[in-house]
Amino acid sequence: MINIFIADDHAMMREGLKRIIAGADDVRIVGEAADGPEVLEKVGKNSCDLLLLDMTMPGVNGLDLIKQIRKRHANLPVLVLSMHNTVKIVAAALRAGANGYLTKDSDPNCLMEIIRKIAKGGKHVDPAMAARIVFEGSDSKQPHEYLSGREEQIFNMIVSGKSPTQIAEILSINVKTVGTYKRRLMEKMKVDSTAELVRYAVDNHLTEQLPL
Repeated sequence: MINIFIADDHAMMREGLKRIIAGADDVRIVGEAADGPEVLEKVGKNSCDLLLLDMTMPGVNGLDLIKQIRKRHANLPVLVLSMHNTVKIVAAALRAGANGYLTKDSDPNCLMEIIRKIAKGGKHVDPAMAARIVFEGSDSKQPHEYLSGREEQIFNMIVSGKSPTQIAEILSINVKTVGTYKRRLMEKMKVDSTAELVRYAVDNHLTEQLPL
């Protein structure tokens, strides 16, 4: 019997997974959690053979959560089940220690097959995604990693919703200088608007790391 712990902040998603898994006679759910801290608290108290993990939950950054699970439970297989399917996020999850990665639109039968594979010590990533990781260079720097210290400060403030005037006051610089830095960082990140900056931050889980 394969004992599964499921972690997802959406109750409907957890219920859907329960229905899918209920149809298998060799897999059962032994615990569940709705946020990062709850995962860290409960996983060690449940005798589970696999953690089925959503990448985006309240409390702990998804990548940090995988790393913490790996440190605390080195031999526990982690299968990520996420809505995100970008090369950067998939590659980052695998580097953090995930044993497999599936998107939430995957076929239920495929999910069960992969659960069995991962629980037995296997690895999995969609072949098409694996090819993209290889050819697009998963180890290359992400655009935001090329920002200078000041540019990164201003990027974080913009994404957190602060206006140019507020940023200028916080950093003790004038608004024109803020505008100059903003243009530079947008050029480096190849975006054309503030909305695109915010979308980039969300897609790459950077908003979860911003100070309040």
